[in-house]
Amino acid sequence: MLFNTFLHIPGIGEKTEKTIWDSGIHYWEQWRAPFPERLPPAKIKHITFYLEYFRAQGNNSARFYANLLPTNHHWRLFPHFRDRTAFLDIETNGMAGKECVITTIALYDGKTIRTYVQGRNLEDFRRDVDDYEVIVTYNGKNFDVPVIESCLHKRLTQTHIDLRHILARLGYKGGLKGCEKMLGINRMDLTGVDGFGAVLLWREFTRTGNSNVLETLLAYNIADTVNLETLLVHAYNLNIASTPFSLSHAIALPEAPEPPFYPDKEIIKKIKNMLPWDYR
Repeated sequence: MLFNTFLHIPGIGEKTEKTIWDSGIHYWEQWRAPFPERLPPAKIKHITFYLEYFRAQGNNSARFYANLLPTNHHWRLFPHFRDRTAFLDIETNGMAGKECVITTIALYDGKTIRTYVQGRNLEDFRRDVDDYEVIVTYNGKNFDVPVIESCLHKRLTQTHIDLRHILARLGYKGGLKGCEKMLGINRMDLTGVDGFGAVLLWREFTRTGNSNVLETLLAYNIADTVNLETLLVHAYNLNIASTPFSLSHAIALPEAPEPPFYPDKEIIKKIKNMLPWDYR
């Protein structure tokens, strides 16, 4: 979508972009006379200037385009930077402020799953995340990223696609699990486990040292992370559905990777029984 996009030009909104597309101009290279009749000469001159300017820049970084595009259109970056994108989710001890501790992190790039655990290899995340140019989260701008930056003293400078508002704009709300349910994503054995359940799993692990409890927590954290790719593909396809590119640019839903950890059904049952009724 980047090379079909005109929203990156200052002062150009979705209505003008649609006018350009409706005139048959779908790519930057097609921007030439005859121009759309509905556009005044001053706007045509304005668009021409910026398209030539951006071509001259020769900047193909995600940050370059992200700085130009409205935040709710950052989904357009995904196909172009997919091989430099990581999906990210963290779990914590449930505390706030200085008492907040990251317990686990999962990082997924569409091929490889990486996990990080407090007291084991959490610091490795600081190095590994720099392999990527784009990060994708759900509500990460409000939670995951600030917590990482505070707890790990690591500034995340990557272009950040936060799915929360992108999905909400499409009518999908109710948190990560709510959006998954609305889009038909089944969590199987992890159904019913939420963020508070992850807190309880960590408490149970620190109390017992049971490796099965930790693996169950990691399985949950990984599910949160891996499902972000599917949610982003859904969001991308839904966003282009009303454009001239609904068929040519559609992305196939990804296949779920083989998880390195599986939840223990008995432990899941125990944790669910520990949840307050409001969480069940």
